[in-house]
Amino acid sequence: MRYSDEELTAMMADFESDLVERKESLGGDAPKLARQAICAYANDLPNHRKAGVLFIGVDDDGTPTGLRITDRLLLQLADMKSDGNILPPPSLTVEKRKLEGTDVAVVTVLPADAPPVRYRGVVRIRVGPRRDIASQQDERILVEKRRAMDRSFDAAAVPSATLADLDLRRFEEEYLPRAVNAEALARNERSLEERLAATKMVDAPEDPRPTVAGLLVLGKTPQDFLPGAYIQFLRIDGTELGDNVIDETVCDGPILSALRRLDEKLAAHNHTAVDITSRPVEARVSTYPLPALQQLTRNAVMHRAYEGTNAPIHAYWFNDRVEITNPGGPYGAVSAENFGRPGVVDYRNPILAEAMRVLGLVQRFGAGIPIARSELSANGHPPPEFHVETNWLQCMVRARV
Repeated sequence: MRYSDEELTAMMADFESDLVERKESLGGDAPKLARQAICAYANDLPNHRKAGVLFIGVDDDGTPTGLRITDRLLLQLADMKSDGNILPPPSLTVEKRKLEGTDVAVVTVLPADAPPVRYRGVVRIRVGPRRDIASQQDERILVEKRRAMDRSFDAAAVPSATLADLDLRRFEEEYLPRAVNAEALARNERSLEERLAATKMVDAPEDPRPTVAGLLVLGKTPQDFLPGAYIQFLRIDGTELGDNVIDETVCDGPILSALRRLDEKLAAHNHTAVDITSRPVEARVSTYPLPALQQLTRNAVMHRAYEGTNAPIHAYWFNDRVEITNPGGPYGAVSAENFGRPGVVDYRNPILAEAMRVLGLVQRFGAGIPIARSELSANGHPPPEFHVETNWLQCMVRARV
């Protein structure tokens, strides 16, 4: 939603609203407090179902300060969506607006579809005009909100799955310490079922059926429930699919295991040439830059469709190219026309995206394709080619020219 100038002016002066926060600038600890406010608005504990607003360039009494609203400032604010500190990524817009004759920066944050939302592992909420840390009961309310408004397939409970299908030791020892702030964990009196529900691995404490995301992240054998949730790797000695296959692997299991297995295969076939004649110093050039292939395959895992298909992701390595194909075309704000454009991103699987950030498989949202382009260019490759269709997407990485 986009508030009118009149609405924003009224909100700017409202000191009682729990939908408004003001900052004179982004100096000092303001960036941290701004992220906390964004997290709290995304959780929308009071269930306003309205966007919260963060004003930059407005003092505590609601008066614009005359702060210069630069492109750099707006970019800093926009980066709060994708820098990985707030999980799952919030839906927000950043604008320069002229209110009462003065420019101010306005960050508008929509309520999240998949609460609870965390800032650095802590669930932040709004209590009147102040921010706070969610209590156990607050988290239960947010879990119930998510169940009532689930829209993404990865948030859905899998009826035939039980807690026995999840690797609970991995959850307690590996996932939870990464997902939840250490201080919050130390004083955590929540049950196992409550912790699983708060991290969206199960549907609810009283109904702990694993979610699709829970099975993808923690499942002992997720393919028993999601048959297409694996990556098929082929190394083909030629340029056509009918040529001789010299290596074939099914990378299955939970996503971390599947991607590690794929990384091993990519590294095994990625030869490095040493050039000692054409340059003053020795140069080592790999067949393909491994970070580029990793970014593109992780992008495929995060954004593929898991619903209504049993097709896996294909990673086919030919003599002249690598093709990565996944089921599921563009989603939400992403279209065939703007696919791959910097800053244009949406999440078919927001809980899976959150989990991949927690697991260290993604460092920054929306940066995978730009990083891949940069790595390929530095290694002498043409840019990746994307073929976008309604139900599938293919990325082609060609050999060095």
